[in-house]
Amino acid sequence: MLAALTIRQLAVIESVQLYFHQGFHVLTGETGAGKSIIIDALSLVAGARGSADFVRYGCDKAEVEAAFDLDVDHPVWDTIERLGLTASRDEMLIIRRELTAQGKSSCRLNGHMVNLTMLREVGEMLINIHGQHEHQSLLRVDKHLNWLDAYGGEALLEVKQSYRNEYNRYVGIRKEVEQLKQTSQQTYQMLDLYRFQIDELSSAQLKVGEDEWLQEEKRKLSNAEKLMDHVIGAYERLYGNGAMEAVTVAVDRMEQIVNVDPEKFQPIVEQLNNAFYQLEDAAYQLRDYREQIEFNPERLADIEDRLDLITSLKRKYGSTIEDMLNHLEHIQAEVEKLENKDDLIHKLEQQEAEQLARLTKQAKALSQLRRMLADELTVKIEQVLKDLQMERTRLGIRIDRLQESNGVEVDGLETKFTKQGFDDVEFLISPNPGEPLRPLHKIASGGELSRIMLALKTIFAEVDRIPVIIFDEVDTGVSGRAAQAIAEKLSQVAANGQVFAITHLPQVACMADHQYYIEKQVIDERTSTKVRELNEAGRVEELARMLGGVEVTEKTFHHAQEMLKLAERQKGA
Repeated sequence: MLAALTIRQLAVIESVQLYFHQGFHVLTGETGAGKSIIIDALSLVAGARGSADFVRYGCDKAEVEAAFDLDVDHPVWDTIERLGLTASRDEMLIIRRELTAQGKSSCRLNGHMVNLTMLREVGEMLINIHGQHEHQSLLRVDKHLNWLDAYGGEALLEVKQSYRNEYNRYVGIRKEVEQLKQTSQQTYQMLDLYRFQIDELSSAQLKVGEDEWLQEEKRKLSNAEKLMDHVIGAYERLYGNGAMEAVTVAVDRMEQIVNVDPEKFQPIVEQLNNAFYQLEDAAYQLRDYREQIEFNPERLADIEDRLDLITSLKRKYGSTIEDMLNHLEHIQAEVEKLENKDDLIHKLEQQEAEQLARLTKQAKALSQLRRMLADELTVKIEQVLKDLQMERTRLGIRIDRLQESNGVEVDGLETKFTKQGFDDVEFLISPNPGEPLRPLHKIASGGELSRIMLALKTIFAEVDRIPVIIFDEVDTGVSGRAAQAIAEKLSQVAANGQVFAITHLPQVACMADHQYYIEKQVIDERTSTKVRELNEAGRVEELARMLGGVEVTEKTFHHAQEMLKLAERQKGA
């Protein structure tokens, strides 16, 4: 659950620190007091984009910090580990978000810096925010497939991923076929160019590393005279000028006196002997190298010509010989493909037909699973709608085949395949007995949409394990018994988790386990928003205000007290 929330310098909030509990929480207050800022803060924690506009006027930065108390087996811990972060499952999960007045953002998860994508991946497993705009998404038919698939959970996701793998393979083959069929005059011109490049590169007979050892050989040939002069000079100074003989004489002299002071002279004799052998070895190496020095102007010219050719080819085909050989391999494959285009198209079309059969089979399996889930979801939604004072409402989920004029023929239908399958899904509703099922966007009212969305959220709460569910004025467009039914349903959902709701309806507020009052204050010509958790007396006062409006009478106080008592009995039942 969300255990604590700290907000500093966010919009009109200067500083607020809140502690939360299990169960149903409501946020109430006058219109414009800043209730939506609390939702904005939680959105930032969940990975929503921020901007400099969030920072309180005159401040350098805004800060939001949330502490979550989670079970050790909650799936978010596995996600955190997969992202390469360390976090103890026995401790709270702390998410911190900062926004600067310059528009820069930073995110920390248990002290680790994370980017917005990583935060969003974690946040969507912790917080589910349902705002007024979301129930309007029920009017968008293109979103209905996502709602159905969300209900399917991991079981549907596995089948969907198998379908998507087949779809990607099919698209790849079809794209290759289309590219080959669209061969134009320009492509044939490219074929001539490719052949020229193949001839040029093949005739060069390039070898990896060739330019390096040619440069080395060129350096030796270019400096042959200099090498000979210095090698002979060094050799003669070792042998011709008596350096070796001098060391031999020194060894002989030292050996004649070594017995006089062996402790001192024996190491010197050994050093001189070692020096002699090292000088002798060096002299032999110089002699052998002298024999290998080559004066070959013709070979030097050939090397320079070869290096000039390699340099010229590098300017055209790559910065290294390996790059040029890779390019040669690539264009050889392209030429073979173009020269054997008809045969290749025939083979690919066969592969395309075989892959289409596999894709169709997987699409049908996905569609069949969706139909089973649709029947199951329809029954569950109608059951929840009965609790929400829509007992006569019938809901249906239509699943048809996506079709288009230039689609692929499957079972006699011009079928359109997408990454989601070939299903066209739409939620239908019949609010009154005897009326046929019709699209939501044609007949559903705002209050009905709110309750349908609440029904979906109620059902999804059983499927996923998101600990914090937030409803921003889900009671819009309802009143009376319907409002009471929404309140009871929110309380039921909160029995197994943590629910927050922003509301203006006393029927909803009285059913809460915890109530927070949000008010706007003006101090020293500066506006700020304050949030405080209400005790029982404070709840009675706030409910009376919600009931009575501007004028709060003794009667409204008694009514508020009675509403709280009835709510407690209802929750107990």
